[in-house]
Amino acid sequence: MTSVGARVVLAASNAARKMGQALDSMGASIEVAKYTERLVPSTRFVAVDGVAPTVSESAAFVAPSANVIGDVAIGKNSSVWYGATIRGDVNKVTIGDNTSIGDRAVVHVAKIQGDFPTIIGDNVTVGPGATIHAATLMSSCVIGASAQVLDGSVVESNSIVAPGSVVTPGTKIPTGELWSGSPAKSERKLTDDELAGIPGSADSTKDLAILHALECAKDYKQVAEDEELYEDNLERHPDYYARGSEDDAPDGDVLGQGAPGRIFDSTLTHPEEGLKYMQKKKAEAEAKKTWKQQVFLTSIMEELS
Repeated sequence: MTSVGARVVLAASNAARKMGQALDSMGASIEVAKYTERLVPSTRFVAVDGVAPTVSESAAFVAPSANVIGDVAIGKNSSVWYGATIRGDVNKVTIGDNTSIGDRAVVHVAKIQGDFPTIIGDNVTVGPGATIHAATLMSSCVIGASAQVLDGSVVESNSIVAPGSVVTPGTKIPTGELWSGSPAKSERKLTDDELAGIPGSADSTKDLAILHALECAKDYKQVAEDEELYEDNLERHPDYYARGSEDDAPDGDVLGQGAPGRIFDSTLTHPEEGLKYMQKKKAEAEAKKTWKQQVFLTSIMEELS
């Protein structure tokens, strides 16, 4: 009976498998747009037609969720923030030094309605959600959050485009002016404080970008250690033993029982580790003694000579 039952189950399994394969083939045959799913571990830097982005080794920060695509050059101390996209697929994008592209900002180029690259100078701050499309931003200017600077426009140095403004195609914004509105118009000349704040904004963003770069460069072990240290600082009483680490565990040893707070690595639960530790300590003491003797003999020989 057992063999008959096994044969029935095997036959039913084979029939179900063949039916599933037939249904899969039928579905594939009636697909209009073929799609193959692929695992892409990172789309931070993407080449287009064999042209890959060029990012300075001294760039402050390119966020893990940012996309830098195609013919893009980014200068030193510049940063591209979370969710931002810089796409140089049909033309080139050039970004100078100490410039920041804010969160979810889009920088693109044009080829169909005019041959316009995007050129962004030094010390430029592009706010979050802004769109720079086939335009030129000269050095030391600020583009506010969600503002749009469109095809063929030029924003000259020491100028500010207010948040939410739309700079229409072909517009030229003179130096030292504040523009706002949709479409953007000249509001007034910039004050001395506003002019001084333009490079200050670029520098403060650069400093913040360096901090984010350090955090994003950590591996999972470093992140776990940071969480451990944070919780330890919250809970450990200041009068209790200081928290030890793997590097300084021998120095933090208390009565041969390991560093405080690490009981699972102590000789209480692993007696053999205590023996290894004592042997290691003895070997280090002997090595130190031998070194002192060698130094003593060398000094005597030098005096005799």
